[in-house]
Amino acid sequence: MIDRTLQSTLERLATKYPVITLTGPRQSGKSTLLKHAFPTYRYISLEDLDMREFAANDPRGFLNSFPHHVILDEAQRVPQLFSYIQTHVDEQDEAGMYLLAGSHNFLLMESVNQSLAGRTAILKLLPFSRQEMKNGAVLPASINEQIYHGSYPRLYDKNLSPNEFYPYYIQTYVERDVRQLKNIGDLSRFTRFIKLCAGRIGQLLNNSSLAVECGVSVPTITSWLSVLEASYICYLLRPDWNNFAKRLVKSPKLYFYDTGLACSLLDIKSPDQLDLHFSRGALFENMVINEFVKKAWNQGQETDLRFWRDSQGNEVDLLVYDSERPVAYEIKSGETFHQDFFKGLTKWADITSADTNHLNVIYGGSEGLATSAGRLMTLDDINREKL
Repeated sequence: MIDRTLQSTLERLATKYPVITLTGPRQSGKSTLLKHAFPTYRYISLEDLDMREFAANDPRGFLNSFPHHVILDEAQRVPQLFSYIQTHVDEQDEAGMYLLAGSHNFLLMESVNQSLAGRTAILKLLPFSRQEMKNGAVLPASINEQIYHGSYPRLYDKNLSPNEFYPYYIQTYVERDVRQLKNIGDLSRFTRFIKLCAGRIGQLLNNSSLAVECGVSVPTITSWLSVLEASYICYLLRPDWNNFAKRLVKSPKLYFYDTGLACSLLDIKSPDQLDLHFSRGALFENMVINEFVKKAWNQGQETDLRFWRDSQGNEVDLLVYDSERPVAYEIKSGETFHQDFFKGLTKWADITSADTNHLNVIYGGSEGLATSAGRLMTLDDINREKL
């Protein structure tokens, strides 16, 4: 097993809270991590019909049978159980009694917020980070291969090609998970919607355009986007505009939690195809921003990531807030440094009075460099950044 960075945070919080809630996309390694970190705990999956019926029909009997040191997988399948867990952990007042895992963020968190507020630490696990793959000696050799393969553990554990994994992942997600989250009648139209989203990675979100291309209403698009967010397929990066007097863009940008999944939706069949693909730069940008999300979540932190863009098209791809002073990152997929990489950062610094210590370019090359305009960073440098 490849060690997960989140494990130390998970183990530490399990000594402080009676319940730990671990969420994240399907196949991100939640169950494997919990079993590995807590080998003496009893593992119970509520996907198992017998266990699910036991928990739903006799919750007190279920908790009496499994009073502590239990991993409950797909816990959102029995939402009524959470109120009984609340009473049980309050009576016992012990740390690390239950470890809850689930892949439907909306359904799981709805139950957690109703019954377990203040009693649980909430952690999120995404597929492998770059550093985890590097430590486990499974990091693909080139940037194109990293984008194309993505980072779902099963590809590396079972030596699967992306073409053997992602189409079935998408099919299972659409046919099973989407139906649990939302009653969507026309699944083929929803599948088209996901593919259209993949073609808009790194672009400003335009619900009206998506609605026209999908043949549905704007409220439907808004609802479908919430499904993608709740199931850890996509996320929205918000613009940073509140502290500026000048007119700025206020629409979010759309990104995928895994570039391999996005490549499959874009019908990319090999890493070589990326060389000339229109989405190559956007996919690289997506991969880099994902590393910042994973770094924060693996430390048990929420992310405060934004982007900046004015009405003239000046832009900074990523702002990471450190106390009151944001650190700015421009993301370039090219492997050769050009001074123009700092153009948007310099414009932003002029407006915000930021110094060069807060200006960074992350590019596809292998050598970092300190320049007069700011710092040039490689992909490996991201792991050393403070959040």
